[in-house]
Amino acid sequence: MTSAFDGPFEGMKPPTVLQIVPALDTGGAERTTVDIARALVKAGGTALVASHGGRMVGELEAAGATHINLGVHSKNPVIMALNVERLARLAAKHGVNIIHARSRAPAWSALAAARRLGVPFITTYHNKVHESPRLKVFYNSVMTRGDVVIANSHFTAERIRQVHGEDRARIVTVPRGIDMERFDAHKVSAEKIKAMRLAWRVAEEDVVFLLPARLTRWKGQTVALEALARLKETSNVPFRLVLVGDAQGRDAYEAELATLISKLGLTDHARLAGHCEEMEVAYAAADFVVAPSLEPEPFGRTPVEAQAMGRPPIVADHGGARETVVTAEEDAPTGWRVPPGDAVALSGAMLEALSLGPESRAEMGARGHAHVMAHFSLTAMASATLAIYAGLARARG
Repeated sequence: MTSAFDGPFEGMKPPTVLQIVPALDTGGAERTTVDIARALVKAGGTALVASHGGRMVGELEAAGATHINLGVHSKNPVIMALNVERLARLAAKHGVNIIHARSRAPAWSALAAARRLGVPFITTYHNKVHESPRLKVFYNSVMTRGDVVIANSHFTAERIRQVHGEDRARIVTVPRGIDMERFDAHKVSAEKIKAMRLAWRVAEEDVVFLLPARLTRWKGQTVALEALARLKETSNVPFRLVLVGDAQGRDAYEAELATLISKLGLTDHARLAGHCEEMEVAYAAADFVVAPSLEPEPFGRTPVEAQAMGRPPIVADHGGARETVVTAEEDAPTGWRVPPGDAVALSGAMLEALSLGPESRAEMGARGHAHVMAHFSLTAMASATLAIYAGLARARG
């Protein structure tokens, strides 16, 4: 059977690829791991994933991949050393052609296992490229030691070159890809949207700003709440801010956000909604999406998913968001970019969003969908990644 991903392996036996990620709970690296495993299986290859497990394992296995539960999440040097042998045995047993690491701790073990077996080693740099302290730079440098180093944005690629001075020929930019089949507003029923808004306790007439991110300070939830407090004083349009995301053990920060909501008088305007399994429904139930990260996102999945769903995003103007969100100053806008950490500017953009009429809002949403379809689709990401696999496999015979 043929598929959209057959091309790279034409005339050769599709490879067996072992991807390694700390766990499969939630996040950009985890989502990309599952997406690439699915694409590899569709192309006739064999997809293995080693991780500590998590809520996405079922989805991975449903896609036809094999999950192996290993303690690759550990940063304990003893366990990392033991994982070299475990990964080498696993790769040899399954005839692995390529080892692909997506995080630093498991990458050290994976690199040693790949070198022992003489198979190609790939890394994908999903995270922030730190320039200090020196010990951390060295620790992170394992992500630049692949035969190919995949950067998830041009921003990340340039940061790798600035900090690590790596050979440009080995760094390949492959932007994150969004599953346009899943993130399609037309496929979300009115009943599901109504149920989601009911769970959020928002009224039918409320304009909903959605902030989907795990609850951690650098994601900018406090800035969004400060902006919301200003917006409450300047807008007569009924609105709500819904913060969707897992605390992942950061109970103190979650409590701090709840206290801030009360302190700013936002009890009727802000909701802490917790983890959401059906993000496509969450986007469809919202009107605008906010991503006010305080630190530059290497790529930033949220603004792209929002645009795919036709929901204009308001993002912090740094990192990968500069490559994914088009503003009025550049071209026909798909959203807004504001200075990071600036609650006044964020509030101004939210007020401008509230002032849009239904037709203008729909036009902006349609432009965003077309923008993502053209540049950030899952098909494009999968094709580029499988082409890298094919090139390495052919080079090794």
